[in-house]
Amino acid sequence: MPHAVCSPLLRKTQQQYNDNMDNRKIKVAITHGDTNGVGYEAILKALDDPTILEMFTPIIYGSPKVASYHAKALGIEAQFSIINSINEAEDNRVNLLNCFDESDIKVEFGKATPESGAAARQALDQSIADYQNGGFDVLVTAPVSRTNIEGFHGHADYLSQKLGIAGKSISMLMNDNLRVALVTNNLAIKDIPESVTKQKIVEKGQLFHQALRRDLRISCPRIAILSLNPRCGEEGLLGEEEQEIIIPAVEELEQQGIQAFGPYAADSFFGRADYFYFDGVLAMYHDQGMIPFKTLAPEDGIRFTAGLPIVRTAPAHGTHFDLAGRNQLDASSMRQAIFFAIDAFRNRDNYDEPLQNPLQKLYHEKRDESEKVRFRSKDIPKKQSSSSDEISPKMDDVDNLQLR
Repeated sequence: MPHAVCSPLLRKTQQQYNDNMDNRKIKVAITHGDTNGVGYEAILKALDDPTILEMFTPIIYGSPKVASYHAKALGIEAQFSIINSINEAEDNRVNLLNCFDESDIKVEFGKATPESGAAARQALDQSIADYQNGGFDVLVTAPVSRTNIEGFHGHADYLSQKLGIAGKSISMLMNDNLRVALVTNNLAIKDIPESVTKQKIVEKGQLFHQALRRDLRISCPRIAILSLNPRCGEEGLLGEEEQEIIIPAVEELEQQGIQAFGPYAADSFFGRADYFYFDGVLAMYHDQGMIPFKTLAPEDGIRFTAGLPIVRTAPAHGTHFDLAGRNQLDASSMRQAIFFAIDAFRNRDNYDEPLQNPLQKLYHEKRDESEKVRFRSKDIPKKQSSSSDEISPKMDDVDNLQLR
C-alpha cells in the first residue's frame, strides 16, 4: 500500500486542487448512437432526473428533431436546450448540440440503415473535434451498429485512430464486482491465435494495470490472465500457446512489478467465481471475456476504453433494435457509464496532479510483496491444473484480497 510522507505545503496545494475540482461541474458529452436503436431511450431515461444537473453538465451530440421523435414515441417528457456550438453549453440544463441538417434524417425503429449509421458517425466526429478543442471533459457513447458504418470497427478503434494512438488502447467491461479487459477485440475466431502474441499480452497487461491504478485508483492491482486453449492447453496436448506465449508474457509483466497471475482456464475460473480474488481479468478474445461478463452483469455493466487521452465510456448493451421505440430498455447501464466517466476523470486528475507538481517529490511508495507471495500459494496456482477437480482458493488463505 502507498506510504506518503508529505509536507504541509504540498498538503495545502492538494487540498486547494481538490476544492477546485469539487466546485467545477464536469462537462459530459453524450453521442446519440444509431438513431434507429435505443440510444435516445437510454440517454433520455438516464437524464430524466432533475438532480442530475446538480452533478454534471450533459451535452448530447445529436438532433433535436430525432430526440423529440423518440421522446414522443416513448412517452417521455424530455426537456433540453438546443445549441449549435459547444461554446453555448451551459450548466443546469440538458444541452442538445445539433449536428445535422435535419431534413436528411429519417427514423425507422429497429432497422440498421446507411442514414442512421451516418448520423451516428457524424455525431461522433463532431464530439471528437470539440474534445480536441477543449470543449468538454468526458465522452459517453450510445451504441451503434458496425454493419451500417463503412470502415467502422468499433468506438475503441475509431477513437484511437482519430486521436493518433492506434493500437494503444484496451477495451474493458466492468461493474462493481468484475472488470474484464481483452487482448484481442472484434476478431474472427480464425484470426485469434495468430493475434495472441507475447508482446500484445504484455502491452495490454501494462495498459490494464495503468488503468486500474490511474482511472480506478487501485494502488497495487492483481490481474488474472486467462488461457487461450481449453484447460490451459494441457501442457501442449491442446495447444502450445500457454507454454510458449502466455506464461512468458506473465513472467515479463511480473518482472516489471505488475501483479499478474495465470494462465487460468476460463471455464473453471468463472465457474468458481475466482474473479472475486482479482482486481481485473485479462481475456484473450471477445467471447471468452464478454459472455461470462454479460451473464454475471446483465443490467449494470459498462464499457470503458482505457489508454485514451479522453475518458470514454458506454453502456454495455448494443443497439437493441428489437426494443427500439417500445419503452422497454433499462437505462441503468447508461447511467452507470456516465457516473463512472465522471469518477474516472476526477481519479485521473488526482493521480496525475502530484506528478505535475513543480515541487520536489516529497513522497514515496513502500512496496509490500506479502500479498503476492500469499496469493501465489498452492491454493491459487500460477498455472491452472487441467484436472477437473482443481482446488478453489480458500477464503482464509486470501483474506483481505477482495476487490476494492
